[in-house]
Parts: sequence; C-alpha cells; structure tokens
Amino acid sequence: MSFLPFILIFAAMYFLMIAPQRKKQKEHAKMLDSLSTGDEVITAGGIYGEITNKKDDRFVIRIAEGTKVEIGKAFIHALVKKSG
Repeated sequence: MSFLPFILIFAAMYFLMIAPQRKKQKEHAKMLDSLSTGDEVITAGGIYGEITNKKDDRFVIRIAEGTKVEIGKAFIHALVKKSG
C-alpha cells in the first residue's frame, strides 16, 4: 500500500515527460533520414545552409558561396526548405 504513491508519481512522470521526449527524438531521427542534397537546414548553432553532400555520419553544407562545412548529423536542428 505504501508503494502506490511512488508508482503513481512514476507513471505521471512517464506520461508527462518521458513519452513526449521519445516522440520528439523519433521525429528528429525521421527528419534526418529524409534529408537529401539540396535541402536547406538550420544547425544547432543557428547557421542556415544547403546540403551539398550526404555521408554516413555527417553532412556537407554550403553556408555561403565557396564556403562548405562538414557537420555531424546530430547537429542538424531543423529542415527549413525541402529541395524541389
């Protein structure tokens, strides 16, 4: 009987905190898998760029004319515009 409050607190924490975070992680992973050359993205650092090459664990992003950087997949924050 004394364990019931702990079980209820854990269940509430799961449904209010853990489950939504897992859903967000799955959506982010799905977005990363759908990225391709020509897509415009924003990085976790706030840099906008266009994907020019896709490698196993990173992307090559053009951030200005003649300026390309390689960035890890985990640092892509969001998709801005899908290529036509």
